[in-house]
Amino acid sequence: MKKILLVLMLAIAANCVSAQDFKKVKIAVGILKWEDAKNELDKLANDPKAKDKPEFYYYQARIYASLFKDAALRAKYPNASEVAAAALEKYASMDAGFAKIKELGGVEPYFDMYATYFQTGVNVFNEKSWLPAAENFVKAIYYIDIIIKNKWAASPTLTMDTTALLYAGYAFQNANQMDDAAKYYGRLADSKVNEAVYLDLYRFLVQHYTKTNNEASFFKYLGLGKEIYPKEAWDDYEVDFFDNNYDLAKKTSLYDTEDAAGKLTEEKYLRFGDLFINVKNKEKDLDSATQVKYTLKAADAFKKAYQLNSTNAAAIFNVGVIYYNIFGEYDDRMSQNIRALRSISTANEEEFAAKKAAAKTPQAKAAVNKAAAEKLAAAQAPLKQLNAAMDVEVQKNIDISIDALEKSFAALKDKKEKTKRDNNLLNNCARYLTNLYEIKRNKFRGKDPQKYDMYEAKYKEFDALQNSFN
Repeated sequence: MKKILLVLMLAIAANCVSAQDFKKVKIAVGILKWEDAKNELDKLANDPKAKDKPEFYYYQARIYASLFKDAALRAKYPNASEVAAAALEKYASMDAGFAKIKELGGVEPYFDMYATYFQTGVNVFNEKSWLPAAENFVKAIYYIDIIIKNKWAASPTLTMDTTALLYAGYAFQNANQMDDAAKYYGRLADSKVNEAVYLDLYRFLVQHYTKTNNEASFFKYLGLGKEIYPKEAWDDYEVDFFDNNYDLAKKTSLYDTEDAAGKLTEEKYLRFGDLFINVKNKEKDLDSATQVKYTLKAADAFKKAYQLNSTNAAAIFNVGVIYYNIFGEYDDRMSQNIRALRSISTANEEEFAAKKAAAKTPQAKAAVNKAAAEKLAAAQAPLKQLNAAMDVEVQKNIDISIDALEKSFAALKDKKEKTKRDNNLLNNCARYLTNLYEIKRNKFRGKDPQKYDMYEAKYKEFDALQNSFN
């Protein structure tokens, strides 16, 4: 019986010693003697019974977080943050729900870790050490998330540290760690932060997910951007996504479907117009007929943008230039055919020259001339027919171009405050219209005086305006 009592007394004594040792640690912590507290805790480090208790890890975290917080002590104990972090992990695993944390001394270790990592992050951020800054902000965010989750923050409505998240995103972006930047910007965007300073992060997200071809994330943040910043030109970003990540067939189908449904905005029509006009540059294997198809599709898109906004002089100007260029292509082909007709005529004259010289009688000469004329007519007939058909296309495209360029000119000529771009458009309109009306005038020279005079007047009107807008 005495032996059993002795064992019990020894166990009680051991517990008392352990309690007394934690008491010394607590006293040193209470008076902020961090190195004294560390020394007292070090005495317990070899005591398995002490290390079985959450108190050991709480005090270890409390002490080492404070050492980490103090710049001089941090230099003296460079591994203080790692020791504190490991101790907090261990403590949390032993005290689920943090039932004992207030009794032991409060949540200061978490706040100390958060504040120190945050301030260190700011310091190195200001030195433009981007990756170290980001790493510090990430750790600060880890601790503030725990603080917020357990409602230890002063404000019960706080859901995140927006400043730390923004700094982390900036730092990762500047370090060219774009996936990580998107992760922290994404947390902010998911919470619908809406101050002006946050607009750039929404822009970053849609551009990042365009580059990475992440359709789900792109449309998620595009939708949030449209909701929170409705005045931003989000349609530009959307068409950029289509242009960079959809093949030509999918782009075309999307345009046709949204156009038919009336879903395309002025800005989207403009962006699709740019997309289609550049198809010939991006899609190197397209045949000429398909290239023409997309050029006309671009003109259609620009025209519809103008129909939604009749002050958009640039949109209808683009239509005019497209048809001006189409007219020019037909005109070049007609000129080639005219040169070919002349070559055929020259060859025909050379072929029949000797026969004409050999013909001695009027009848013989007439027969040779008739044969030469018939052969020439037969040889030239296909080219003449082709030119006649192309002339119809030339006149049609000239008329469409004139109509569009006149509308562009009219939209700008009376504008009170003209930009440099406005004046450039006006000068170009005048130049193109001068050329077009000269061609129209010359077509009726000696054939229809009334039409000749009408086009002559238009020619003179725009010729006088060339380079007059500054």
